[in-house]
Amino acid sequence: MNVTQTTILNAGDVEQKREEIRAYFHATYDLYEKLFEGIAHEEAYTMRPEPLRHPLIFYYGHTAVFFVNKLRVAGVIDERVDARIEAMMAIGVDEMSWDDLDTGHYDWASVAEVQEYRDKVRALVDDVISSAELTLPIDWSSPFWIVMMGIEHERIHLETSSVLMRQLPVDQVRPHAEWPHCPDAGDAPENSLVEVPGGSVSIGKDRQDAVYGWDIEYGTHEADVNAFKASRFVVSNGQFRDFVEAGGYNDESLWTDEGWRWRTFKKAEHPLFWVPDGEGGYRYRAMLEEIDMPWNWPVDVNYLEAKAFCNWEAQRTGKDIRLPTEDEWYLMAERVETDHPFWDQAPGNINLEHWASACAVDRFEQSGLYDVVGNTWQWTETPIDAFDGFEVHPSYDDFSVPTLDGKHNLIKGGSWISTGNEATRDARYAFRRHFP
Repeated sequence: MNVTQTTILNAGDVEQKREEIRAYFHATYDLYEKLFEGIAHEEAYTMRPEPLRHPLIFYYGHTAVFFVNKLRVAGVIDERVDARIEAMMAIGVDEMSWDDLDTGHYDWASVAEVQEYRDKVRALVDDVISSAELTLPIDWSSPFWIVMMGIEHERIHLETSSVLMRQLPVDQVRPHAEWPHCPDAGDAPENSLVEVPGGSVSIGKDRQDAVYGWDIEYGTHEADVNAFKASRFVVSNGQFRDFVEAGGYNDESLWTDEGWRWRTFKKAEHPLFWVPDGEGGYRYRAMLEEIDMPWNWPVDVNYLEAKAFCNWEAQRTGKDIRLPTEDEWYLMAERVETDHPFWDQAPGNINLEHWASACAVDRFEQSGLYDVVGNTWQWTETPIDAFDGFEVHPSYDDFSVPTLDGKHNLIKGGSWISTGNEATRDARYAFRRHFP
């Protein structure tokens, strides 16, 4: 998978930097369009595999619309490209509560119309890159910051759109040579706990940081963290199977009030991407096909399921078992020496440097722990909040603020498809607790 790493913004030759950003933009645009080549039939674009989100046709157009809207807000361009598409496909990042279903009908643009629009926006952004004034370092006031904002925004949707594609009926997607799943699978390894010494963490970017960041990443936060134990591996499908077979999905005592309301509403009996095989077992839904269950890959669950599993393990073992906090995750992340984009090779299954899927949880060791970075996002106990000194970026005032409501928990570490800003240690993304 040919992926351009995010761009250093505070050093280098000006014209060389212009070309680096141009290459990063086109690589991102190409990668996003290549993802949608995994859709087998045009009607799949307007299906709603997740009722709480728009269909994929929206997201195919949305990332291009974002470039135009943000360049206009910042005063970099004056004109719209297509007012109808830009009104239709403007807003759609944060999904709703699970019981707040939108049953409205939308007259979506066709795939051909959206592709034509994307082509026009590609040319427009390329022209902005060619003509806009560029000085280094690139800061919040630079037109190139807005270009980077659009690029990193599209890379977020590369990941979230891949999740929606996994929820399409399997006959609506097709395997693709550019998106191979890991060919290795087997039995789950026995997990264990590893001592993590206590220490101090200092988190938060400053405005002179070398790479692009979202406003919620800036500011300062310091904390002293007590020693704790962390599981050597992230929880595998095989380890989670014990919870399923023990009736964990039907034991209300294991769930938070929010979690039990969600489980009851969804009638969930197992993780979303486990597909019952009709014989009492399960297959696994990868992004573009169903495969034999890889019991040694990480389990894909939302926070509510992860919390219930931890409560079950605590009850079963008599130990205080829970998800890590953001501060605790940073203490573990200190074991990973390199950070994106400064590595020669990714330290784990991240940045699409290996496969278009997860892999075995015991494949990538990082100083005694595995998958602190990469393979799968890790839910934390921490609802996202702002650091001291937080400021909202004036061109995107609704990126972080809507999540500061106590209903969005932080995820850390990145997954196999996390690229760009998502693959950095400073990344701070949060989703509603029922997000898969």
